[in-house]
Parts: sequence; structure tokens; C-alpha cells
Amino acid sequence: MEAHHPSKVLMTADTVGGVWNYSLELVRALAPFKTEVALATMGAPLTEEQRRQADEIDNLTVYESDYKLEWMEDAWNDVEKAGEWLLELKDKVQPELVHLNSLVHGALDFGVPTVAVVHSCVLSWWKAVKDEEAPQAWSKYKELVTKGLQAADMVVAPTQAMMNQASALYGPFKRSAVIYNGRGQHGFQFGKKEPFVFSMGRVWDEAKNISMLAHIASDLSWPVYIAGDDKHPATGKTIELENVHFLGQLSEDEVSDWLSRASVYALPAKYEPFGLTILEAAMSGCALVVGKTESQAEIWGNAARYVNPNSADELRDTINNLIEDEFGRNIMACRAVKRSHGYTANPMGQDYDHIYRQIMKQTVTV
Repeated sequence: MEAHHPSKVLMTADTVGGVWNYSLELVRALAPFKTEVALATMGAPLTEEQRRQADEIDNLTVYESDYKLEWMEDAWNDVEKAGEWLLELKDKVQPELVHLNSLVHGALDFGVPTVAVVHSCVLSWWKAVKDEEAPQAWSKYKELVTKGLQAADMVVAPTQAMMNQASALYGPFKRSAVIYNGRGQHGFQFGKKEPFVFSMGRVWDEAKNISMLAHIASDLSWPVYIAGDDKHPATGKTIELENVHFLGQLSEDEVSDWLSRASVYALPAKYEPFGLTILEAAMSGCALVVGKTESQAEIWGNAARYVNPNSADELRDTINNLIEDEFGRNIMACRAVKRSHGYTANPMGQDYDHIYRQIMKQTVTV
């Protein structure tokens, strides 16, 4: 018996990270299978731009909340309330399947098959960024994430590297699959390249490590432009550095425009289980300079230059080499574009549709 495509999926998403873009891209990619998605959002209210993006997608209905996410401070009360809200939504929406982009709600009794996607997690983040195990304060997080992931019918990660970490920390899982994230190529174009280095993300985010790029900018012969917040959320202080231009929050169209003109995209991240912004830069024909991590090497192979995320000198020299070597820069840009063709939205949609059907069939026959 051939399992049918799910006609309705209840999906969770947080509005404060890359998961938002991933979710919208996936919803669009599921449209050819006639799958309607009810998207339950948490973390923060939607921005104007996010509302506009969601309104443009026919097979999407958004249900909004601002419950805290499991990695936020003092979140457990909210996480529990969010769980009750999701169960109510499930009764209202009547989905055939629940797709969780959060890690703790897999243990809820939805009564339909569940997929949980590990985009990142606090414990693997801590190890990569702080080079030590997460402190005792995170033991409840570990316990509830383990419970949630082990209860899910299928656990998905965006790279094999992330899956290995998740299995070691929270496994064993009932079933697992690696599905690479994807972006729609149409949103990004290859423009006339200009002499500047570009990066995107919150400057104070230790994992993205953009502050290291900002600090070596004065030793580069090209200017560095950074899209994202330069104000620290706790202190409210802005960072002022020589040769660095902070662009603040940009819209999708503005990001696409900057990427089309940037010659080099640099993100020396210590922790980046997939990295949608790197993919967007590759689709836009930028030469890539990324942190040397297992997940990035898996995704980009020889299509990026890798730097030790703890070595400012290595980052400076690698970028300066690309600036001085136009031929090498063009080769790296071509490799990045070519490699990015393997991470488009349609194959991602097909892969998710495949596992949806698989677990719907298996949980029916069990």
C-alpha cells in the first residue's frame, strides 16, 4: 500500500533564528504535494516582514504565540504552557502529522506521528563555543530534550555531523534521517561583484564569531559590511570598530542585494550545524570563508576556505589572500555556486514528504 502525502501538518517554529526561514522554505516546497501547514510560532511576536512573508504562502496558516523556547532563561513554565497550547491546536487543526522544530514537545501525546528536527542544541553549542560540557543548570534541559527526541517517531538533523552529536547526547532514537536544509535559488542572484567582505548575524553571538571578523577588519584592504544587530541585548551598547560598517536588520530583498554584490562572505563560526546564510551567499556567487567545523566541511567540501575559529590571524590571512588573488577568488565563487545547487528547496521538500509518508505508513501498520 502506497502511503499518501499528508494533507495537513502541524509544524512548530521559532521566530528568532534561521528556523523561521527554513520553515517557510519547507512549507513552500511541500505545496506541490498538496500539503497544508499550520505553523505554530513561539519565541517572539512576528515582525512586519515575517507577517508579509507568511501572507504570500497559500498553503500556510500561522498560529502565533510568544511562549519562551526551551533554550531561553526560565523557560520551563512557558514550555509546559506551549505544550498545552500545541495539543489544543492539534485538536483544532486535525493534522495527520506533527513536525516539531523544537526539541522537548516530542513527548506530548499528539495521537499522530511526530517528526522532531534537531537544528541545534544547547549542549553541543556549549561544547563547541566554550570548549567544555554545559553546566549543571542545563540538566533539566538535557532530561526533557532526551525524553522529547526519544519519543518522536523520527528525528531529523540537517547534517550527519549534527545527527552524530544529537545521538551521542540524547539517543538512541526510534528512527533517524539526515535531510539537508535548502533555499529557493530564485531569491538570490549573482550580480556584478564589488570589493567588500560581507557577513550576517548578531555580532554578540559567540557561536557565529562575527566579532572576530569585526576585530580584524582594520587589517583588511577591503571594507567589511555586517548585517544584523550590533547592539548587545543585555547592555544595549553598540560596537564601533575601524573599517566595519554595521547595516542593522535588513529585509530579505536587501540581504539578497548585498549578497549579489559581495565578493567574499565570511562567517568564522565555532558552531553552525547548517548555516543558511552561508548557503545564501554561495547561491549569490560569493567566495566563502567559514569556520572549520565538522558540519561545514561536510556541507561545503572544497567549495569554501576554512579557518580555525579561534585564530584571528588565520582569518585575516585567508581573507587577505582572497582579496589579493582575483583568480583564486573566482574559482572559489564558482565552486560555491556549483555546490549550492545541491541544497535547493525542492529536494528538501521531497525528502521531508518521503519521511512523512514513511512514518505515517509505519505508525498505521504498527
